[in-house]
Amino acid sequence: MPLLRIEPLAGYTPTIGRLVGMLTYSRQTLVAAVDGLTTAQLDHLHDPQANSIGALLAHAAAVEQWYQRFTFEPGSPNELENGVLMPALELGDLGRAVIKGRDLASYLDDLQTTRARTLAELARRDDAWLEAPLPTSVAMNAHWAWFHVAEDETNHRGQIRWLRGRLPLGSAP
Repeated sequence: MPLLRIEPLAGYTPTIGRLVGMLTYSRQTLVAAVDGLTTAQLDHLHDPQANSIGALLAHAAAVEQWYQRFTFEPGSPNELENGVLMPALELGDLGRAVIKGRDLASYLDDLQTTRARTLAELARRDDAWLEAPLPTSVAMNAHWAWFHVAEDETNHRGQIRWLRGRLPLGSAP
């Protein structure tokens, strides 16, 4: 897949293929931003209100999982699903208390498994599905939802790069 081109991709309808290209670029650059980090570095808190790099990785996976349920399955995610995803979705105090002690491979595995499902589900759909309104109280379609997954991940990649550049001296890989 071309890294610096947005174009239709084999296996997807044209607009979905372009979206997959954007999702892929966002993910490749996110993974590059955390390459080589240790568990201690992933858990480091820049200040008492900061999210850790690990928490931001968990957030990227949780946001994608939430939108999978919301767009690929009828209805909204249920309370149990929301409860399991909540520390990573909301971050903050709950995320700081729960999301720690994981190595990089575990975060990358979650991201990869989540993305594999997204790609398989998107391959089963067409551009008409992408543009159709979702059954929600706000005027949203699946195209906006998956755009949001990409832009949220890109935003947090920037935070990760900022946090990585401020890891304590001697801790950067």
